[in-house]
Amino acid sequence: MCGIVGAVAQRDVAEILLEGLRRLEYRGYDSAGIAIINQAELNRLRRLGKVKELSTALGEAPIPGGTGIAHTRWATHGEPSEANAHPHLSQERIAIVHNGIIENHADLRPELVEDGYVFNSDTDTEVIVHLLEKNIKAESSLLRAMQQTVARLEGAYGTVAIDKNDASHMVVARSGSPLVIGLGIGENFVASDQLALLPVTRRFIFLEEGDVAEISRHSVTVFDAHGKQVEREVHESTVDYDAGDKGKYRHHMLKEIYEQPQAVINTLEGRISGDAVFDHAFGTGASELFTQIQHIQIVACGTSFHSAMVARYWFEALAEIPCSVEIASEFRYRKSVLHANSLIVTISQSGETADTLAALRLAKQLGYLGSLAICNVAGSSLVRESDLAFLTRAGTEVGVASTKAFTTQLVALGMLVLALAQHTRPKNMDIVEKVMELKQLPQLLEQALELAGSIEELAEEFVDKHHALFLGRGDQYPIAMEGALKLKEISYIHAEAYAAGELKHGPLALIDAEMPIIVVAPNNELFEKLHSNVEEVRARGGILYVFADAASHFKSDTNMRVINVPSMESWLAPIIYTVPLQLLSYYVAIIKGTDVDQPRNLAKSVTVE
Repeated sequence: MCGIVGAVAQRDVAEILLEGLRRLEYRGYDSAGIAIINQAELNRLRRLGKVKELSTALGEAPIPGGTGIAHTRWATHGEPSEANAHPHLSQERIAIVHNGIIENHADLRPELVEDGYVFNSDTDTEVIVHLLEKNIKAESSLLRAMQQTVARLEGAYGTVAIDKNDASHMVVARSGSPLVIGLGIGENFVASDQLALLPVTRRFIFLEEGDVAEISRHSVTVFDAHGKQVEREVHESTVDYDAGDKGKYRHHMLKEIYEQPQAVINTLEGRISGDAVFDHAFGTGASELFTQIQHIQIVACGTSFHSAMVARYWFEALAEIPCSVEIASEFRYRKSVLHANSLIVTISQSGETADTLAALRLAKQLGYLGSLAICNVAGSSLVRESDLAFLTRAGTEVGVASTKAFTTQLVALGMLVLALAQHTRPKNMDIVEKVMELKQLPQLLEQALELAGSIEELAEEFVDKHHALFLGRGDQYPIAMEGALKLKEISYIHAEAYAAGELKHGPLALIDAEMPIIVVAPNNELFEKLHSNVEEVRARGGILYVFADAASHFKSDTNMRVINVPSMESWLAPIIYTVPLQLLSYYVAIIKGTDVDQPRNLAKSVTVE
């Protein structure tokens, strides 16, 4: 979601702020803006649309100055417009940028109107800046004014403020929405993601919940939620930013689809031997914890939820450990029963997903045996707040529709299943065989990518379609769900997924020659059942697109197109069958002419409820 960059330096910072915003474009946004203090004047520029629009405007009217803030906005309160874009100002003195949602903004607004403040936007953020300006009159210190302001806010915020009367520093506050401070030499920075600051520093402080910090060129002072000055650890980042160049690919999403074999190699590297998965890959103390686990509770959102649903089949079939899976936004708002010796597993690409973080914090209060995060970002809140963590090493993923992050999550979950099976079923399962099968994944993914030409041709048949059904059985049902999600995310075709056995319970009513039916059909123990479901569709005139094992009995004919997928061990089939569905959604979106990398209304990292 929204991106934040701030800087206090001796040099002009406009280009630093712009480059930071460019590196945050993957998050999704609808407008961009910048505010810089120059010789006690506060200069602001905002544009609807992409960062390049803001960059062009700055090229025509440069803004010098060493203290500034910048923002990309993903609309929550108020439509996308220049008036609603950040930064927001109060009395031409205070400027702020804000990620999150202020839930009590409607209660605070009348008080500020009565005090003479004029609201020029529809945003909840404007309440913060006016309240801050009101408090600075009484406190005279931007730091104290921020502490007084956040004490009255309800909701989530990551916010940065500057005061034109004192350009020597900026003040930041974090609750529920991530902020990271970048440490330079004679200059310091802040951002919502360390990726934004990699051109200027590799040293970072990650703010904790409730922190307020004052940042100047030469110092950073952090205060906790109780107003006590605290020391936060400085982290040296080894993160590579590899998102700037699409190379030979037309879109980031296609590049990331083709990066999956290497991403899986990175996920496996150093974490498996010839005959085992190393417990320590999941963190210090994992072996001791794994011996006690009797239940797995997974919480996640969106694509990550689909990876969790696949893993439920694996945990119970291979490790014989009961597993529950729940959408994080549901888990956090219902009363649940805690299972004995249960491990809470949270899955998130960014590690900053608001609902997943809240679910983790709730689980700690409920008394789970331990917590494990599966994530792609080392310094994220989810990783730092969990007992154990497994980093997927997928590399930077720019496309909003997740591809390589999803497949590496599945690989990580497969490794976790085997690691636990080493404790729960050491004599009853051939761990060596399963580890060898994991090692074959990159090669199988390469083979699946060779289907691209056939899938691109098949996609032409979707040009006039408005609806689609995806079918799968067993651990392929979540893959059907993921395929449907990808298609609707980037092509805007309405798509639904069903467990194929549910066809008779309603979806058959939708079948006609205008409704494409996409089926994932590996050659496993449910194949014959799935074959019967396919015949039910054919008998009613449905048009089928079947991704099937080459050894299957499916053959193409007038109302059924069959794409043969490489043969593999059945437990890993969900990982491989994901790839052709990703390619299908991509090529359909190309035909439809949609924005593949940044589809409308969506954000890469969902940091608000």
